[in-house]
Amino acid sequence: MIKLKIAIASDHRGVELKKELLAYLLSKGYEVKDCSEVNTPDDDYPDFVVQVCQSILKKESDLGILICRTGIGMSIAANKIKGIYCGRVVNENEAQLAREDNGVNVITIDSWEGMTPELAKKIIETFINTPPLSHDRHLRRFNKIIKIENGAYNDL
Repeated sequence: MIKLKIAIASDHRGVELKKELLAYLLSKGYEVKDCSEVNTPDDDYPDFVVQVCQSILKKESDLGILICRTGIGMSIAANKIKGIYCGRVVNENEAQLAREDNGVNVITIDSWEGMTPELAKKIIETFINTPPLSHDRHLRRFNKIIKIENGAYNDL
């Protein structure tokens, strides 16, 4: 069986949740790359986003997990990188749909109010265990997103 490789990072506001998730993923037998081993109150989340995304693009990792206060900024930054498809998710249903319907290869999770380590673990398991683009219509839509990304859709 091939071990799934996961890249994970957080800014300074997501450090504690990242530590719990990192330990959890390792206990489940996943190979995990920590792309934010050092955090300070002055860190900038785009730096960690790029490290996770480069790991995926270089095929060092299969999937990425990003954690910050809201997950919004990291999601925006990740989606600026060609070949990265990131969704901010707050529950298991969104994690499943992001992967199944939209083919995301990175998720962002908030470390703010309401996000518990238990919920984050459920979200991650759902993300990891959901096959991407399970229906033809989703693949058709995903291919249009790739055309947009490449500037080839509707004369962009």
